[in-house]
This record gives sequence, C-alpha cells and structure tokens, in this order.
Amino acid sequence: MHARRILLKTLAAAAVLPSVAFAAYPERPIEWVVPYPAGGGTDVVARTLAEPMGKTLGQTIIINNKPGAGTNIGADYAAKAKADGYVLLSADTATLAANPFLYTKLTYNVEKDFAPVGLMARFPLILVVNPNVPVKNLAEFTAWAKQQQAGVSYGTPGAGSPHHLATELFRERTGVPLVHVPYRGAAPAVQDVLGGQIPMMFVDTASGYAHIQSGKLRPIGVASPKRVAGFDNIPTLAEQGLKGFEAYAWQGLVVPAGTPQDVIAKLSTAMLDALRSTPVKARFQTLGLEAIPSTPAEMAAYARSEREKWGRVIKASNIRLD
Repeated sequence: MHARRILLKTLAAAAVLPSVAFAAYPERPIEWVVPYPAGGGTDVVARTLAEPMGKTLGQTIIINNKPGAGTNIGADYAAKAKADGYVLLSADTATLAANPFLYTKLTYNVEKDFAPVGLMARFPLILVVNPNVPVKNLAEFTAWAKQQQAGVSYGTPGAGSPHHLATELFRERTGVPLVHVPYRGAAPAVQDVLGGQIPMMFVDTASGYAHIQSGKLRPIGVASPKRVAGFDNIPTLAEQGLKGFEAYAWQGLVVPAGTPQDVIAKLSTAMLDALRSTPVKARFQTLGLEAIPSTPAEMAAYARSEREKWGRVIKASNIRLD
C-alpha cells in the first residue's frame, strides 16, 4: 500500500512537470505594438530589434502597427492589455513626454499604466526641404520662409510627435511663420515633402536616410549638439547660429503596469543583448541612430526629465490637441 502511494505521487508529479515547464514565459508569440504606420523610424527600430529578441526568448515577436491620434490609439490598446508580457509597446517622446500636456483627457495614465522595460534608440532630427525650395542653409531658409506671406507648411508624423515639438521649438527660436500639417506617421509626411505637396519637415534619420543620400531631400541642418555619424557633411543648426537648439525623437519599450518583474527582466535582458549585437549596431549606424540601452529604472528617470522639458515647450507654445 505504501509503495502504491509513492508510485501514485511520483506519477502525479511527473504529470505536473511538463505543464510547469510549458508555462515558462514566453510560451506563445509576443505582440509588439507600434503606434505609427509601417515604414517610419519607430517601425524600423521595432522590426530591427524584434527578430534578435525573439531568438533570445525562443518565440516569434509579431509587429502590430496601430497608428493614429498622436500614438494614443496604440497606447490605449497596450495600456488595457493583460499584464502578462505578451503585449509590448514602442513608447516615444509623444506617448511618455508630450501627450499628458497636449490632451486634457487621455484614456491612459503614462505614469500608472505602463512599466518600463528600457530605452532603445535616439533619432537625431534633420531639417530637410524639397530640392525645389531655393535654399541650402539655415540663413537662406529663414530669409525665404519669412517672405512666405501665407506661412510655410511643415509635415510631421502626427500632432505631438517629437518632430512636431522640435518644429514648434524651431518656430519659437527663429520667428519663421510655420503651419503644421500632421500625418499618420513619418512615411506619408516624407512622401509629401518628396512630392512637393509640402516644402519642409524635421525628419528623423531612419525615415530620411535613403532620400537624403539620393538627393531627393535637401538637408539644411541637424538638431543635435554635434554632427551625426553617417551624416557628417550636414552641419548642425547650432553651428549655423541657432545656439543650444537640441531635439531628438527617442524610443523606449514598455509593458502594461503589473507585468511580473521576472517577465520584465527577461524582456530587458533580450533587448540589451539585441542592442549590443553586431548586426543591430551596424543597422543603427546605417540609419544614424544612437542606441541608448538602459535599465527599466533609468528609462523611467529619462522619461520624467523629458516630460519636464517638453511640458514647458507645450505650455509656452499653448499647444492643445483636444
């Protein structure tokens, strides 16, 4: 009888073991929400990192583009997702730093509804024009823009995007008359500058690289303190007299708040491994991106400092989106 009890316990334990192993995260494909259309800088970063992260985690990571409403559609979807590590969100300057000031009513709270995994990349921004615009540097652009009585239209990936805020800061600092034309992502905005429907925009290096290289977009200046590797021939705006002008688009990865710490740790490790890998470094360099690997705590601190910076710009410019 005693031997039979031991045998039954052993069989029961054996039956449990496979299910315990099977339940280890991740046991199914992971969804990565990108709140912009395919083809833009945010999408490029997510797709560049998803493949090596998926290999580390042993599961496929599927990109799900949910553009619109200044990233709010994708952010709302992710905020309401189950906190189990199977829904990730690319969260950028707009989502984490600008939207709390741009919108009076958000369906999510950036400080309470998301848990940071880590920063991914920072995109330098470049002021570009359609080659038909008769300017080649900042002084010429400023003089030309001030002659346009109806103002100069500029495109952005969306209201409240880093590109939008950078251009508003540029408008403040230069006094040029600018008219905002928001798009649903960087790719369609770039297409309209290429086609001449709008004359200029601040483009991120990932979205603008190929078009700048081919001469289809003419760069005027970089919004970084120093020239950007891979774009060394483009002077900074600061070099051209716009002292202290600095603006980046940056990306971080978040999950719904309440996601278990061990799951966040696995995602963080996979992302750090990917960011430090040779293929990802090479891809980022080609696109002029700066990898900014961080811990979850470092990302939280960075997002707070960015909220303070852009909150001031938004209030000073009196920008409201609802």
